[in-house]
Amino acid sequence: MLYYFLFPFRDHFGPLRVFGYQSFRAAGAALTALLVAFIVGPMILRRLQLMQIHQVVRAGTPDSHAGKGTTPTMGGLIILVATLLPTLLWMRLDNRYVWLALAVTLWMGGIGFLDDYLKIRQKREGKENKGLVERYKLAGQVICGLALSIYIWQFPLNQLPGASTTVPFAKYVLIVPATVGMAWLYVPFVTFVMTATSNAVNLTDGLDGLATGLMAIAIGTFAIFAYAMGRVDASAYLQLFYLRNAGELTIFCSAVFGAAIGFLWFNAHPAQLFMGDTGSLALGGALGVVAILLKSEFLYLFIGGVFVAETFSVLIQRTVFKYRRKRFGLEFAQKNRVFLRAPLHHHFELKGWPETQVVVRFWILGILCAFVALGTLKLR
Repeated sequence: MLYYFLFPFRDHFGPLRVFGYQSFRAAGAALTALLVAFIVGPMILRRLQLMQIHQVVRAGTPDSHAGKGTTPTMGGLIILVATLLPTLLWMRLDNRYVWLALAVTLWMGGIGFLDDYLKIRQKREGKENKGLVERYKLAGQVICGLALSIYIWQFPLNQLPGASTTVPFAKYVLIVPATVGMAWLYVPFVTFVMTATSNAVNLTDGLDGLATGLMAIAIGTFAIFAYAMGRVDASAYLQLFYLRNAGELTIFCSAVFGAAIGFLWFNAHPAQLFMGDTGSLALGGALGVVAILLKSEFLYLFIGGVFVAETFSVLIQRTVFKYRRKRFGLEFAQKNRVFLRAPLHHHFELKGWPETQVVVRFWILGILCAFVALGTLKLR
């Protein structure tokens, strides 16, 4: 928005030319998001405390987490506000990339908000805290993925085919299902990526600051890729596909980064506030939609490596448990689990790692994954 108010006057006042640079506006978005989080955070925290909206501790979490049931949740509202306002302030309003990213983030945040609200209401009514029925939550995520994939397929955002994706470590390799008459495969592919990514962040949100810090690392890395892919010179030098107008996603990524860091102020151990599904599904949606819009779905496996590992730990645990229960009986399956408890961060807690140690070490792994992803820029 500031671009339209200030950039036209650059000939009258030279310094206003900086609003034409995506790098400057991205930095402005990150700083604004951080300040918004610091401003609205205490207000939302006090409101949640007055309304007694407290965390619903998930079944199966370590006993040390029992006391967290008195910590306010739904802090994801801070993340949503601190992402939406700075993005609108610093973006170019004619950019479809950013509007799609905002729409997906708000949609996923809405699903999470409904889930949190139902959990809290059920707890107050003395009912089982199941929240939103799992199939309804999944249906909302699938609808989002279907709508996004069909739109990109039918209305391409750039010069490349809408239904296509790229491959890490490869120079100018574009996978286009339409070349073999199967363009429709792009729809279930994107739907799967969107659903899996949003749930991955949700599963990782189990320790103070864990998902928030990992999200900041991942979305910050995607901001670098968005900037490079959106520039003719940088994409040519790095032998990336140039995605016209995709550079504006740098502003969105920077706003999410600032919002995550701002929320971490309240979420660092010992947490004053939890993001709840409102925040985790919104952040997962933001990460997924950026990967899809940049045609970097496979790159997400590197950038979000910790999220992927957390998700696979749950899948492996459940699959092996069901097999052993059917093959050897319930008692054997319970005594011979793959992990002490899933997701993976709880496994290390039960092995004796303090919560803060698990969080910091997982952050380090997240940074390592980011470096590996950045390495793909030159290793081609």
